[in-house]
Amino acid sequence: MDHHGQVVALLDATGSFFEPARTAFPGAGEAAWARAALLDPGAAGPEGSWVLDFRCFAIARPGGRWVLVDAGVGPAASPAAAWAPVPGRLPAALAEAGIEPAQVEAVVLTHLHEDHAGWASGAAGEPYFPAARYVVQSAEVAGLDRADPVWDWTVAPLRAAGQLHEVEGVHRLFPGITLLPTPGHTPGHQSVLVEQGDGARDVLVTGDVLVHAVQLADPAIPYSHERDRAAARASREAVLARAVEQGALLGTAHLTRAFVEPG
Repeated sequence: MDHHGQVVALLDATGSFFEPARTAFPGAGEAAWARAALLDPGAAGPEGSWVLDFRCFAIARPGGRWVLVDAGVGPAASPAAAWAPVPGRLPAALAEAGIEPAQVEAVVLTHLHEDHAGWASGAAGEPYFPAARYVVQSAEVAGLDRADPVWDWTVAPLRAAGQLHEVEGVHRLFPGITLLPTPGHTPGHQSVLVEQGDGARDVLVTGDVLVHAVQLADPAIPYSHERDRAAARASREAVLARAVEQGALLGTAHLTRAFVEPG
């Protein structure tokens, strides 16, 4: 199992993106692609395809409780089914890590894209993690179209259950777990800084600030599905600078390596 200190990486799915890598990352130069191939060789699929993981992270808390960051692609019927490899295997990954859904006290949704919110709800629309508050930036909820399938799949049922918690800006969720606004990919995107102590390196769970190693090679490279490219670049540069400053590892959602160096 891939983990750093109290942070456990949970692989929900692996698949190929619906666009070639060079279409998804316009303007990337050959030097950046070459460096990306060294940083994350598993992302290079046949004929220029982009192979990506869909990953969540669990953070251990006292008393056998856990914080989950993101909720993966979800079951076969989830909105991510339109393009992502569903069903995901998060329930099995949690079991392998010894984590029961009822032990999850908070689920941080970095953003409300379908491949990050899939296991938020169960088969009947009930929250999959019954004891959890689901924490999302207010700007993210405000920026989500009511016609987006994630609204009915995730936002509406969590709100009805009283389990959707909207926060604004930097938010200290628990000691050592801080939510950092990192907008651009979506209006209310957030990343999660886990400060561990005990000699374990801090981990900065990036969400989709960084979706491919080519953006680690050159943070100025845009992703074709970012809502605001300039804001996304600023967030990416800030996250990388913060990680370098704190000596933190990056916890990545879509690279085929869960934990990578920021520099």
